[in-house]
Amino acid sequence: MSKNSHCHVNCSGGTAYSSNDRDFPPQPRVALVAITKHGAMQARELAIRIADSTVVVAGKFQAIMDGLPWHRINAYQGGLREQMAGLFSHYHQIVFFLSLGAVVRLIAPHLTSKYEDPGILVVDDAGQFVIPVLSGHVGGANAYAQQVAELLGATAVITTASDVGKTLSVDILGRDLGWKIEASKTNITRAAAHVVNREPVALVQEAGNRQWWHHPTPLPANIHLFDRMEDLDPERFDAILWISHRNIYELEMGNSLRRRLLARLVIYRP
Repeated sequence: MSKNSHCHVNCSGGTAYSSNDRDFPPQPRVALVAITKHGAMQARELAIRIADSTVVVAGKFQAIMDGLPWHRINAYQGGLREQMAGLFSHYHQIVFFLSLGAVVRLIAPHLTSKYEDPGILVVDDAGQFVIPVLSGHVGGANAYAQQVAELLGATAVITTASDVGKTLSVDILGRDLGWKIEASKTNITRAAAHVVNREPVALVQEAGNRQWWHHPTPLPANIHLFDRMEDLDPERFDAILWISHRNIYELEMGNSLRRRLLARLVIYRP
């Protein structure tokens, strides 16, 4: 996983994180990690169906990896804990075939932020459930859990509120369309909370593809659509999502109103 996500200066003069700056290749690098013989066999079967994946197992299980080319097998010596730093730095998604509790303890020392950590998934011993544990949205673990579940004939256990509630995801809105998000992490977090809490949110789209809503259900009633920033009263909304090529200083408003707007604004650049 590339750690080269970065901040840049936004229109307010502060720093803004672009979660879309992360590298999301069409085919992510995937590690399938197991510590038992049964888990190693599960990982092998899944690796056969996932092209750019590597099975990570203890050296004693290398012999049961028949059918996989050598370069797709990482048969390590020693403990799995010593492999974690390398896994975090190299893979986009890490799928563990071991207990959730054990995974939490293994990954805890290596966590940085949802903007940098790889997607972490856990598959239960019976292969019935796939649980995205970490980086569900920005790291893509939720979407990847759905793919793995389909391959295994399992159920993806998604707990992220915006996915469960079938509402829009502030931090990845338009990512599949190539949009870049400009906002402070605080604004992104607050806007996401307002969305899932069904509080008034304005979405102003002045540019870009309008086919960004991918759910079969209607857009939630708390999301109010506008064609231009000048058409809305910013004071009526707890968060404002602005899809535009314009700069906020092009808007005719007083400094006090502009400051209040900046405190609740998330900008997307198509």
